[in-house]
Amino acid sequence: MAEAHQAVGFQFTVRPDGVDLKLSQEVIKNIYLSGVTAWKKRAIQFKNGVLAGVYPASPSSWLIVVIAMMSSLYIRIDPSLGMIEAIKENLPHREYLSVQTRAVLSAILFATGLWLFFIYLLRYTLKALLSNHGWIFESHGKMSTSTRVWLSLVKMFSGRRPLLYSFQASLPRLPVPSVDDTIQRYLESVRPLLNSDQYNQMEMLANDFKDSKAARLQRYLILKSWWGTNYVSDWWEEYIYLRGRGPIMVNSNFYIMDLLYMTPTHRQAARAGNVVHAMLQYRRKLERGEHAPVTLANCIFPLIVSHIVQHLTDRKHLVVYHKGRFFQVWLYTGGRHLLPCELETQFQRILNDTSEPQPGELKLAALTAGNRVPWARARIKYFGQGGNKVSLDTIESAAFFLTLDDERQGYDPANTKSLDSYAKSLLHGKCYNRWFDKSFTLISYPNGKMGVNAEHSWADAPIVGHMWEYVLATDCFHLGYTEEGHCKGDVNKGLPHPSRLQWKIPKECQEVIETSYLSAKQIADDVDFHGLLFHEFGKGLIKKCRSSPDAFIQLALQLAQFRDQGLFCLTYESSMTRMFRDGRTETVRSCTSEAVAFVRAMEDAGATNAQRLALFRKAADKHQNMYRLAMTGSGIDRHLFCLYIVSKYLGIDSPFLKKVLSEPWKLSTSQTPQQQLNLVDINKFPKYVGAGGGFGPVADDGYGVSYIIVGENLITFHISSKFSSPDTDSFRFGQHICNAMLDIQALFKTENEKKTVEHATHVHLENGKKHI
Repeated sequence: MAEAHQAVGFQFTVRPDGVDLKLSQEVIKNIYLSGVTAWKKRAIQFKNGVLAGVYPASPSSWLIVVIAMMSSLYIRIDPSLGMIEAIKENLPHREYLSVQTRAVLSAILFATGLWLFFIYLLRYTLKALLSNHGWIFESHGKMSTSTRVWLSLVKMFSGRRPLLYSFQASLPRLPVPSVDDTIQRYLESVRPLLNSDQYNQMEMLANDFKDSKAARLQRYLILKSWWGTNYVSDWWEEYIYLRGRGPIMVNSNFYIMDLLYMTPTHRQAARAGNVVHAMLQYRRKLERGEHAPVTLANCIFPLIVSHIVQHLTDRKHLVVYHKGRFFQVWLYTGGRHLLPCELETQFQRILNDTSEPQPGELKLAALTAGNRVPWARARIKYFGQGGNKVSLDTIESAAFFLTLDDERQGYDPANTKSLDSYAKSLLHGKCYNRWFDKSFTLISYPNGKMGVNAEHSWADAPIVGHMWEYVLATDCFHLGYTEEGHCKGDVNKGLPHPSRLQWKIPKECQEVIETSYLSAKQIADDVDFHGLLFHEFGKGLIKKCRSSPDAFIQLALQLAQFRDQGLFCLTYESSMTRMFRDGRTETVRSCTSEAVAFVRAMEDAGATNAQRLALFRKAADKHQNMYRLAMTGSGIDRHLFCLYIVSKYLGIDSPFLKKVLSEPWKLSTSQTPQQQLNLVDINKFPKYVGAGGGFGPVADDGYGVSYIIVGENLITFHISSKFSSPDTDSFRFGQHICNAMLDIQALFKTENEKKTVEHATHVHLENGKKHI
């Protein structure tokens, strides 16, 4: 065991004439190197903290201001208008200081104050500039003069080489929309979904709320927006993610797949070694402030009423699960990260380990997959002390959780259901081989494929996707593998072996584990998943049609939904609010009156293609405008959600807010961004594209659809629903999506053909005139 290996580094013997102390030079060397690394890290963090703290200025600018003020002492010009002299006269203990010293200290103090004033002036000027969102509403490809001026000013005030969190203090707060605007937009969004009587009733509830209770609730929200950095995010995290008592597996967690076509090596331990090392590099870059802000190491753990998010930094170990056993693997040696080849050695040792799981250990992680209250109670009763507590703390304090799976997964062109199986494996696995409470579980398969299952409360999909893009690019293009598929580098055979976590799980706890497992398995078995690769065209052709790719796909989804169900439904599309401090997401209600009109025209045999195309453009413009409103803080749902929370705090009953918050999202959609970092040129390396990721169905009788626009010629769809619903079928819905995409594209094809004929006719007539 690792403990036994490490113990030989320190030995002492008590003798009659004293204590004979023996220290291992290797251990002392490792302790020294660890200390040096820790101090270097603190120094880098301190330097970055200073640089971010004075941004958009720089420490060198302070020296310039000080030198300028000092120079004024000798040229007899007082730019301080007498303030330096006033400071000099009021310095403490000035009787002990010479006149020259007092003058210098006064100039330095005034220069420092002036410097700080300019920092805040620059920061608030930048915040005012970033509060302007007029540019986002301009037509694509066009830029007004005012926007050009605004962009130049932003560049001017943004400084050079911003670091992690450099812009944080300059980001504007999320604005609170007016109640009138929110209610007007809400009523507009539900109009196509309700008949006249239903709409009139909803309008009456909305107007009653606006006239009676809304003003009081709105005042509290405005106060919260002034006091806090974001009036939504903390409540969203608390009530949407942490207060839920149902299982987070499938219902909250999401997944991200590996590269679609490429597998850099088919050796499981080697691939895991490179990927884990790349993750450690990513974390180090975060600590040094070298790329976009994100927090990686988090873990939630359950309480009876709510979860708690435990924020962790600089974790030095990870926990690995393989065939029912939990292992602790240290990530550092001699003050440095383990090399990829060293990690490969450790993971191969685990794969070669033939020991059996301890009683209750095999399905232990099912506690994190089932209902939260039984897990919270079991945690207190069976894992609150002794060896079980030590082992649980080891898991919860790990950098992340790694599962070495024993079943092959990944995309196989010869197997039409390979993506379906791969997605279900990542989303829920066997219900006991992922630790769903961890910020993310990294999953490694025997054929070299990888994937991620991410807990949702700490971050949204684009944040995890940012990390995953960096990891895959580093794995394939920077770390690489030998010809035999192993990690590069020399193996250190002196590393201590991974250590087994020890458990003593009584029969009563094993029964709780089994109950959680059966509950989770029922949820997992009900997930109907279909992975769809749409190769016919991508964003390249869509942009040639002068349409937004997102609007194009959303309208295709509305058409597919109507063909699949015969009716329209409330549709959720996630939009980011990252332009605001601590911003997360907002909802775009994609089923608009304009979208409904377009879909009905597509299904109307009497409508012409010209009419359909005109309705498409109108619906696409409407969708784009709604998306922009959501991004700029003028969405509908987060505002109504927060008004509802305030009403619950104040004990105010609102039938309108109750009705709004209880409406089901039968079609829940999300686009996962690709190429956030542009580390790989996918035009040059078209095989190195990711397959994206997805999530479970939100409604019992609805669909969850995640789509990823991959390059110019591929769009991937991840479609989920429930087998238990007689009205849904994920494969069928996928076929409807394909047909809808092609039918909409045909409208533009017809328009282009018409323009070609018109152009040819015009040329023919012109040539005829010239001949005459």
